[in-house]
Amino acid sequence: MNTIDDLLKVLTLDKTDSHTFSGFSKTIGSPNVFGGQVLAQALHAAYQTVPKERVVHSLHSYFLLPGDLTIPISYRVNEMRNGGSFSTRRVTAVQNDQTIFILAASFHKREDGHEHQESINTDIKQPEELMSWNEMLEQFGDFLPNKMKAFLSIERPVDFKPVEIMNSMEQKDLPAVEDVWFKLRGNAGNLDLDVKQQILTYISDYNILTAALKPNASKAHFGNTQMASLDHSMWFFRDFDFDDWMLFSAKSPSTSGARGFATGNIFTRDGKLIASVAQEGLMRPKTR
Repeated sequence: MNTIDDLLKVLTLDKTDSHTFSGFSKTIGSPNVFGGQVLAQALHAAYQTVPKERVVHSLHSYFLLPGDLTIPISYRVNEMRNGGSFSTRRVTAVQNDQTIFILAASFHKREDGHEHQESINTDIKQPEELMSWNEMLEQFGDFLPNKMKAFLSIERPVDFKPVEIMNSMEQKDLPAVEDVWFKLRGNAGNLDLDVKQQILTYISDYNILTAALKPNASKAHFGNTQMASLDHSMWFFRDFDFDDWMLFSAKSPSTSGARGFATGNIFTRDGKLIASVAQEGLMRPKTR
């Protein structure tokens, strides 16, 4: 995948019956299915069963088993509630008769109400001052560990520009924050809100656990730490467009017991808060 069109083909599921859907997978460099893909596909499945005037405002999920990249994933949607203002759906993802993922999502009819939001950090570098993952690979590829080089070599429909690059060679502990600018590749105009939310859900599983790894960067890095998403929650606040760079600003309150916890806010470049994310992930030191 290297454009938004490629991503949309992955996120759009085949309909098996009114409440069952099937999807295929694309690697992002891991031997298992990317968590963000399962999240976004499950949200797509749920959206097919709710009234058109309702949009997702929150989702909560658990990753139960690693997904197999070579086998289609079946998504079963259960209608848990259809109220006057809210609809709730439960989605179960299955491979080989085993449940690998579960999601609960709530949808709300559009209403007007009070407004406030947290502000974007204006003291960080802008995207034009930073290197993308592709540029990092081109400039430093010969010096990167093989696993990191292979990960960065995968074609993606999203460009990422971290504000601070974590260098495992420095063996230096860093603050528990991770700010990353991101932008879709290709024409992202004229997308419906439900599609934009599915894409944002896909992207939200990138980078967030880096904030939980940084405070132990003097001894821990991606090469010697087993990392995997355990759960993932999102809250969606406002409509938006993918016409410019957006900022994913994450921080980690705690890491312990081989698990790391991080939260994040997603902003448009002009400072509109679009969504918030929370995730706990496995962060197990490898013994060999």
